[in-house]
Amino acid sequence: MAKKLEKVDVVVVGSGWAGGIVSAELAKAGYKVVTLERGKKVDRADYIGVKDELRYTNRYEMMQNLAPETITSRVTMEDTALPVRTRKEMMAGTDLGGGSVHWAGATYRWRAYDFEIRSKTIERYGKNKIPEGMTIQDWGITYDEMEPYYDRWEKTAGISGEPDPLGDKRSSDYPNPPMKESPAVRLFKETTKKMGYHPYQVASANLSQAYTNPDGETLNACMFCSFCTQYGCDFSAKSDPLATVIPTAIKNNCEFRTNSLVRRVLHSGGKATGVMYTDTLTGEEFEQPADVVVLGAFSFTNNRLLMLSKIGQQYDPKTRKGTIGRNFNGQMNITFQGARGFFKEKKFNLYMGAGALGGTMSDFAGDNFDHTNLDFINGGGIEFRQYGHGAIATNNVPDDTPSWGPEFKKNSVFYTNRYMRVWYTPAIMSWWHNYLDLDPTYKDEFGDPLLRVTNRYTDQDRNIAKFGVEKCTEIVKEMGADIVNPDSIPDEFDHIYDGGHYAGGVIMGADPATSAVNNYLQMWEMENLFVVGGSAFPQFAGHHPTATIGALGYRAAEGVEKYLKNGGQLVEAKQASMNA
Repeated sequence: MAKKLEKVDVVVVGSGWAGGIVSAELAKAGYKVVTLERGKKVDRADYIGVKDELRYTNRYEMMQNLAPETITSRVTMEDTALPVRTRKEMMAGTDLGGGSVHWAGATYRWRAYDFEIRSKTIERYGKNKIPEGMTIQDWGITYDEMEPYYDRWEKTAGISGEPDPLGDKRSSDYPNPPMKESPAVRLFKETTKKMGYHPYQVASANLSQAYTNPDGETLNACMFCSFCTQYGCDFSAKSDPLATVIPTAIKNNCEFRTNSLVRRVLHSGGKATGVMYTDTLTGEEFEQPADVVVLGAFSFTNNRLLMLSKIGQQYDPKTRKGTIGRNFNGQMNITFQGARGFFKEKKFNLYMGAGALGGTMSDFAGDNFDHTNLDFINGGGIEFRQYGHGAIATNNVPDDTPSWGPEFKKNSVFYTNRYMRVWYTPAIMSWWHNYLDLDPTYKDEFGDPLLRVTNRYTDQDRNIAKFGVEKCTEIVKEMGADIVNPDSIPDEFDHIYDGGHYAGGVIMGADPATSAVNNYLQMWEMENLFVVGGSAFPQFAGHHPTATIGALGYRAAEGVEKYLKNGGQLVEAKQASMNA
């Protein structure tokens, strides 16, 4: 039997950007907050001296162990889903700070179009532009309403950047100037500008200078060591929860309990009463009562906890009714396709880099270009990123090179610093047939069903990716590459979840019939339960999601505080769905 603990004001599940922001803000407001993290306790010192490519890039040491718990995956409802078993196939963050600790740092605001995509698409092109079966919807909040939360997160994180020339209105510039412009980044920006586009420096959480944020947390300037993606920063030069919101929360008496695997949200009489969790070191079970429960974990975890706890109506693809598990979306392997260029004369120092050192443009993002005669909606960003090549992982050679032997060795050495890749990050739309539910066969170490993902590519996905590859190929040719190899577009989903950008299932909206949470991330069906993070995305925009998750964290924290003061539903529901 679970040991019942002393009741607190708020219990938060997850310690990444979503959970960390809510924890810090409510602790600052004087509430008693407990935050539960399934992984182990870590701090900055744990990442000193561990710039080890074999250990982290090849063996995925920072990622969740999939032996006790994983997901199952299938393409269609007729298929039998099978477990995803290796961390190469699914990289999910764990430990204090969550997946936010090993992120690259690239920062984008999503566009006004993205938050009102259904309304704005119909307004410009008519309802027939949206294909049958596509379940995109407005978020129940506008960009103008989200802008203050974006601004607040950028200041907390100390983002270094310059505004997107084609971006929506901002209340202020980024708090730090953009990172240095490497020769390779300069080539990308100069070339695309000559082509008539509007390039700019990628906004970065790898800081361009020392910075103290509004909470008094100090971060350092990036040293371009190249160990960002899949690594924790040992120098506090990459903004993450360990460097920002977690120390702020601790200073304000928030308690973080690590090795604490939350397995159920407890509820009675239509309200959450707390959570049940297991100490993964001792196996002991605990019940943590709370006035408010906040799920701020990874999308898969948020969805599974609601399903296991029997909260909300499970989405049924046959009837298309229900909200929990609806609109699974995210950046799959059909994302990040582009073109690779090999240069005989130009050389770059590609071993120097940072996770968000790069150039980008949004000329083909959102609805910045006319879609009247195009066979897809939305768009994506075009990027070049100089991550910093790894000695083991980086062996870029032209497509016609053998995979071994003298010619491979010769080309591998020759093109080491003569290679660039430009890619497109297309938006991923939601469909009735892509969803999450509990697997009827496979279980975790406690005997609980695993989460099952059903995901199938559509013509929209293939068409938008093909468009992006064509644009990237044109750019790489203009950059002067002697050999240009366009990426191939996969025909179908291959069950690889290595990007970490998976979303939906507990989506935002104005109508409880088609959304699980309102625009404060408060559940329609349980007013003292807030579900925060990428699980709230009704569909996925054509840029990386971290800034939007951070902004939603601040929006949710404001909502929890309003609820603790006044109670009740914070937003009036609109019963007539726009998707009807």
